[in-house]
Amino acid sequence: MQSTFGVIMLALVPDSHTTQLVPKIMPLKEVLLHYIEHRHQVVVRRTQFELDKALEREHILEGLKIAVDNIDAVIKLIRAAEDTPTASTQLQKRFKLSERQAEAILNMRLAKLTGLEIEKLEAELKEVLAFIKEMKEILASKPRRMKIIRDELQQVADKYGDERRSEITSDEGEFTIEDLIAEEDMVITISHSGYIKRTSVSTYRKQRRGGRGLSGAGLKDEDFVTRLFIGSTHDYILCFTDDGRCFWLKVHEVPQAGRAAKGKPIVNLINVSPETQIKAMVPVREFSETQFLLFCTRNGTVKKSALSQYSNVRQTGIKAIKIDKDDELIDVQVTSGSNDIVLATRHGLSVRFHEMDVREMGRDTTGVKGVELREGDSVIGMVVVKRDATLLVVTERGLGKCSNIGDYRVQKRGGKGIITVNRTEKTGDVVALMEVLPADEIMIITKHGVIIRSSVSQVRVTGRIAQGVKLVNLDEGDLVTAVARVVPEDEGEGADDDSSAPETDPVEALTDD
Repeated sequence: MQSTFGVIMLALVPDSHTTQLVPKIMPLKEVLLHYIEHRHQVVVRRTQFELDKALEREHILEGLKIAVDNIDAVIKLIRAAEDTPTASTQLQKRFKLSERQAEAILNMRLAKLTGLEIEKLEAELKEVLAFIKEMKEILASKPRRMKIIRDELQQVADKYGDERRSEITSDEGEFTIEDLIAEEDMVITISHSGYIKRTSVSTYRKQRRGGRGLSGAGLKDEDFVTRLFIGSTHDYILCFTDDGRCFWLKVHEVPQAGRAAKGKPIVNLINVSPETQIKAMVPVREFSETQFLLFCTRNGTVKKSALSQYSNVRQTGIKAIKIDKDDELIDVQVTSGSNDIVLATRHGLSVRFHEMDVREMGRDTTGVKGVELREGDSVIGMVVVKRDATLLVVTERGLGKCSNIGDYRVQKRGGKGIITVNRTEKTGDVVALMEVLPADEIMIITKHGVIIRSSVSQVRVTGRIAQGVKLVNLDEGDLVTAVARVVPEDEGEGADDDSSAPETDPVEALTDD
């Protein structure tokens, strides 16, 4: 089997009639002849250059040798001279020296007059004379120059003529722009207003020493970071819209920016309309057969689908869940297939059930009932229990409490649930339920645009039916509309070292009124 390919041997070569270079297409033999002629000129010019330098050095050494042989007369002449120019002129006249030789003698150090230095001077002169002889012989003999060309090419072949290191295969797989992108870990941050950016993990690690770290993203006063996770540039981010569609976003497609940068709106990175809302974002390293996506809607519907079903997403998105006209997607999370799920409703009820109670379904399906809602009630949050934490409940009148997850007994899916908070006129409806740790911080947003940041450690752990404590003092007519766990960007310094956190512990999705 043979393969052929065409090569145009076009080069600039001297014109046969003029000295100018002209483009010419040549056969292989003529190309090689021009190359050899070029190498011959290089050898000639190099040899002539080295010969000129050697002749110049010989001239200086001859003058120094004359001075050494007549050192007493030279010293006497220099001491009697009025100045340096006079001494140079007298040396040239007395010993028939050139101006450069006289200058070298005047610049000669007295240490050169020792016996050892005089021997070195004579040895150097002898060596230079031998080198000059060799250079002249090379310039006088073309066969000698051709031998030098051959020896130099052989040295190149010996140095670089090793076996091929890159493997040539017959695979003609698809080539994408991703193949040109180096795989490295990135810190991806998402703000409350929907801005996203990625920053190299090394940026955080370099700033870790010396305390808390540098300031985070330069967001607007009413904006803050709500999600932060570590992902490779080749990882995926699954974006789920309010109408139940799923879009892919590669990590390397997220704009890279510094810590102080705001980022870019998420809706500008995927093919959605401006009015579309992104309800959940799930980082995925691989589409495993053993992991699942759990969906939750405002009307209490839950659906579990294998993560592998979302491994092929079109630019226009794919149907992730079928949403009824009067319903809306509120959250999507990755599960292991054996987690417990907690759904909380606006009227202060909640139900905890095993994920295994939800059968696996396809993408274009509605799901099953997760909680039985009473008239006017709706689901406001979903928690996938993955760690030993507490459940934070916040009401629209600004009250909040933490309760142990163990206080929520496991029930069957589809029940009416148990009391999560003693809902009264003082508390109002529930606006948020999320899994928190004492070290976490939360951001509370009110209807009038007031934003308050609080520490979870200030909220005491109470019983399940308690009303809780006041988290924010509201003006008359104002209500809490949303609560989010705040993620300091400093968490990026060690986030990738926490192997116990499931899926890098995605932040609870923002719950809007």
